[in-house]
Amino acid sequence: MQNDIGQLMMVGFEGTEPSKDFLHFLKEGNIGGVVLFKRNISSPRQLRGLVQKLQESVRTPLFIAVDHEGGRVFRMPKPFTSYPPMRELAKLAEKEGPEWVFRIGLQMAKELRSCGININFAPVLDVATNPFNPIIGYRAFSCDPHVVAKLGCQLIAGLREGGVMACGKHFPGHGDTNHDSHFTLPMLSHTRKRFDLLEFIPFRQAIAEQVPSIMTAHIRIPLLDDQDPATLSRLIVTNILRRDLGFSGLIVTDDLCMAAIAEEMTIADAAVKSIQAGCDVVLVCQGFSEHRRVFERLQDSFAQGELHAGEVEASLARLQTLKKIYCRPEVDWPPVSVIGK
Repeated sequence: MQNDIGQLMMVGFEGTEPSKDFLHFLKEGNIGGVVLFKRNISSPRQLRGLVQKLQESVRTPLFIAVDHEGGRVFRMPKPFTSYPPMRELAKLAEKEGPEWVFRIGLQMAKELRSCGININFAPVLDVATNPFNPIIGYRAFSCDPHVVAKLGCQLIAGLREGGVMACGKHFPGHGDTNHDSHFTLPMLSHTRKRFDLLEFIPFRQAIAEQVPSIMTAHIRIPLLDDQDPATLSRLIVTNILRRDLGFSGLIVTDDLCMAAIAEEMTIADAAVKSIQAGCDVVLVCQGFSEHRRVFERLQDSFAQGELHAGEVEASLARLQTLKKIYCRPEVDWPPVSVIGK
């Protein structure tokens, strides 16, 4: 198990071509996955070739992930189909019916999988109750949790049908915050009852529909945990998401390099606390030296017993199960000619 600790990490890199050092790190560290951004992508063929190179460099198939929501959270160049933000999708679904969002998810999956991408960090399951929220807003389907639940589950089902793993975000709910966690740590004063009556509704429905993965939010909620932000909170990740809501899939952190976390502690320490909280995978989306520090800290923490061996084993089992489903060989990828069609 010591040799598999790197599976608990997903990392990012700069540019359209990974360095030899980065590829070596992926292989020798047995890293679990790579997160791609606009900085990594210039065309469909370049992207497919990049993913081929990444997969060929490792012993264990990689999760290859991207944020492919639509609107301003969209990494792909033309001719990839461009989608409006989820709020606009919801308006169109009022005319076309909720199954229209399923078809959007299916189309997204077909285009992504043609380039070897197997995870879409979507849908946003946050409820947009705060019109002044600087980070969620139109990324959410609605201010109505039942609309978010219904349409979120349609997108999840479409992605699944197309062979791409969905990831609902940002648990326990980022829709009512006043601040952007990229820059500072937002705080909510909500009670557990408030979450049960509003923010948890889309997540409960997504779990009932067997969403394979959920991403945590970097937000502080003193009435749920007066010590740690959600990503680092065992009370929120394990007690609420795992135990109370019954989620048995993969729990992924939001990027630990975001200021909400990085200004509070070292990223390496945050990675350990995330795994201790009950997360299965930590995202470290930039900084090769940071990747190595996180990897070494996780290795040391496991060796010293700071990480519970049984829980690490359970995380690795979840990863292995989902990789068997979604990490398909290149022969199963559609041709890039499907993009934009």
